[in-house]
Order: sequence, then C-alpha cells, then structure tokens
Amino acid sequence: MNKISAKIVADSINPEGNRITTMEVVFPRIILSEFNTHRMFSRNSASSRAIPFKKMLKMVEEDPFIPIAWQKAHKGMQGNQYFDTGQSKAQSIRWLQARDEAIRLAKSLDYEGVTKQITNRLLEPFMHHKVLVTATEWDNFFKLRAHKDAEIHIADLAYKMQAALQASTPKKLKAGEWHIPFGDNMNLSTLPYIEDATEAQVQQLKVKIATARCARISYQTLGDDPKIDYEKDIALHDQLLVSGHMSPFEHCARAMSPTEYLAHQVIKTHSTFALGQYDAGTIRENGWCRNFKGFIQYREIVEK
Repeated sequence: MNKISAKIVADSINPEGNRITTMEVVFPRIILSEFNTHRMFSRNSASSRAIPFKKMLKMVEEDPFIPIAWQKAHKGMQGNQYFDTGQSKAQSIRWLQARDEAIRLAKSLDYEGVTKQITNRLLEPFMHHKVLVTATEWDNFFKLRAHKDAEIHIADLAYKMQAALQASTPKKLKAGEWHIPFGDNMNLSTLPYIEDATEAQVQQLKVKIATARCARISYQTLGDDPKIDYEKDIALHDQLLVSGHMSPFEHCARAMSPTEYLAHQVIKTHSTFALGQYDAGTIRENGWCRNFKGFIQYREIVEK
C-alpha cells in the first residue's frame, strides 16, 4: 500500500504576502537523504535512535514499505521503463523476503542485547518515515522533485505536497502574530494558571507547547496517538532549550513588523551572461531570517 502523504499542520501569511507552511509528511525511509538535501526546509524527523525496537519491528512486520513500482535497470539517474504487473508481483515478494531476513537478524541482535540504535538500522529500508517540515520557500523543491525525471517516490511525495499547498488557505497574520504548528487545536483551559495569564503569556505557552510537540515526532511511529499533557510539553521545551537541542525551535515563527522586515537583510550574488559578457554582482534582499522570509524564527529569538 502506498502510504506517501502530505498533511498541512499550520499555514500562515504575513502582511507582505510571505507565506509559511508546516506539513506532516510520510514517505519511504530510503529517500530521507534526498529530502534532507533541501536546505530551505526546517525539519524534525522520526529517529531510529529514539524509537523502541519493538515498535519499529511491529511497524515493519505489519505495514512495510514496498516500492510503488519496479523500474528497469538504466544508465545515469533517470529511467522511464518499468516491469509489468506479473514481474512486479514477483519482485515485491523478493523484497518482502529481504524484509523477513532483516527482521530475523535484527531480532537476533536484540536478543543478544544490542542497542536499538543498531538493530533498528537493519529495518530502515522497509520503513515508512514521518517528518515535520516548515518552510517559506518551496519552489526549488517542487522544480526538482515534482518532475517526471525525479525518483518516483520523492516525486510522488512532491506532487502531494504541492497539491496540499494549493488546496490550503493560509491564515492571515498581523505583524507580531505567530505561526504555531498545532496551535489551533490547543485548549489551555486545563492549565491551573491560565486564567491569570495575559494574551502575550498565552501565546508564549502555545509556542512552547508547539515546540515540544515538534520534538516529540522523533520517537513516534506511524499511528501513534500520544496523550496530550501541556505541563509535560512545557517542561520538555525547557529541557530542550537547556540541553541545546534546537531544531524543534525552527517551526514556530513570528510575522515581521515593517521595521524588522527592512532590518533583516541578506546579500545575494547574481550573475548574467549575455553578448559574450559575464557580469556578477550582489544585491541586498529584505525580510530574511535564516531560512525563512518574512518571519522571525523562534530559534533566532531564543538563541539571541
């Protein structure tokens, strides 16, 4: 079964028209390295180091990744010929036989007391993988990956991400308001001190909780439905900050004010070649904070 999917978690747009989107995507573990080459993305990802061996084993036993099509051998990186249905069924059977052998050996290592950080690695080729990704810039990813010459699994993912973006209507934010993944589904009335909190304090609590939930994806498998505990989320946020685990702090972001938009600049190089002449130069572009445009990343705030 093809489980490749893309779901919008939060979608926001600032007064300048810059849009920031957070998606939860699922794809085969075998294309994670290709996905991670796109440096404009902020990501948190399921971790083979963190997920217990028995949970990983169950996922691979009950719902393994099987290639969605079997491409014939070819030169270079692009191929366009595929085996027919009958041959593909036989190849899928061999793929599952390899899965069964990997499971057997992984179980043997686990029985001997080997850490999950090693045993889980044997199961990775047969896993579906969950990633939380936030970005303001998607065009380069879609140009390269939503393309007939891209590897078929990452192409399927890119087309689904593109469709999710096109179908979503971003929430309009004023300057100073926050893009908060999972924020619209939070009910903080269970917190004992929430009645006395100011609007700014409530917003900060939501940012902390969202940051912790972004971090928790590292040890959740597909189908997990963890119990919501806001107090534990806030404590986890504080632990992450003290220990320096900063990637979960890259998903929440605050819409820039006009002054901030002008103050946040990057210098970009550009080049042209026309009429036999090569010309190179630099330009200053406003509104950039790390890999986001128009939004100040929460990581930027806490680190400064």
